[in-house]
Amino acid sequence: MHAMVLKRLRSALEWTELSDRYPGSGEIRVKVSACGVCRTDLHVVDGELPDPQVPIIPGHEIVGRIDLLGAGVDGLTVGQRVGIPWLGHTCGVCPYCAEHRENLCDRPLFTGYTRDGGFATAVIADARFAFPLGEVGSDVALAPLLCAGLIGWRSLVIAGPGRKLGLYGFGAAAHIVAQVARWQGRSVFAFTRPADVPTQTFARGLGAAWAGGSDEMPPEPLDAAIIFATAGSLVPLALKAVRKGGRVVCAGIHMSDIPGFPYRLLWEERQLVSVANLTRQDGLDFLGAAPQMGIITKTTSYPLTQANQALADLRAGRFEGAAVLVP
Repeated sequence: MHAMVLKRLRSALEWTELSDRYPGSGEIRVKVSACGVCRTDLHVVDGELPDPQVPIIPGHEIVGRIDLLGAGVDGLTVGQRVGIPWLGHTCGVCPYCAEHRENLCDRPLFTGYTRDGGFATAVIADARFAFPLGEVGSDVALAPLLCAGLIGWRSLVIAGPGRKLGLYGFGAAAHIVAQVARWQGRSVFAFTRPADVPTQTFARGLGAAWAGGSDEMPPEPLDAAIIFATAGSLVPLALKAVRKGGRVVCAGIHMSDIPGFPYRLLWEERQLVSVANLTRQDGLDFLGAAPQMGIITKTTSYPLTQANQALADLRAGRFEGAAVLVP
């Protein structure tokens, strides 16, 4: 097998030939056909997440077909198309797992961060955390759903049922969530980098009722806002934009420091919450409903060998939607 491997933090990934790997008990081997490129991959490369491990193969929006089953795997078959998400393993015995909050597991493994991921021609995965994908949709189109879609879905659920929804940072996750929210009958207000007219136009094309810079106030108070961008400075702005009793959801795994702000922005029962990881039930709920939602992912494809270019383009905001690597 071949992979783009992070051998040193804050350095370029290296094209590497590796020995073929074989699944252990309860595991599957998946021949990768597409792997989305997520901002979390940048955090992994930059060493911004706790306890980084190198060498590591990044990538956690994986679509492929099972080509080998480990002992004890039931319910999956060789040749079946599956998706492999960020949450790659949980202990099943800690208090959070016992409370059905496996996204907060004390001893998890994360695909592309603490276990090797999908910037490769093949990946080993815990069979319990593989989602059957069926045969509707292309591999490239489905890949962003495995993280941008899933974490967006969980964020949307936590944001509550409010009809006026703000999205701060209009990248891979927001462009999917905007379509889900519109399908649900909500009004979407998209916040981009100031003066980013192309992205604002992109958001309006996906049905946003309004699109403007993150330094602007929406034309009316929001019921809820989701912050996908990694800038902590957006938190006070989002709190200012939501109505009394509104909720602001921080959806990223990493964010710059949140600046101080006056208590009046939080007062009147506004809420500020974060989202961490996902549960398998999130995946089943979202991926089960996604075909009815009519989601169209906008993707830019790169050969696997050009993973460094894809990461650089993501960092610089050179594309709309999501980047996807194809072996």
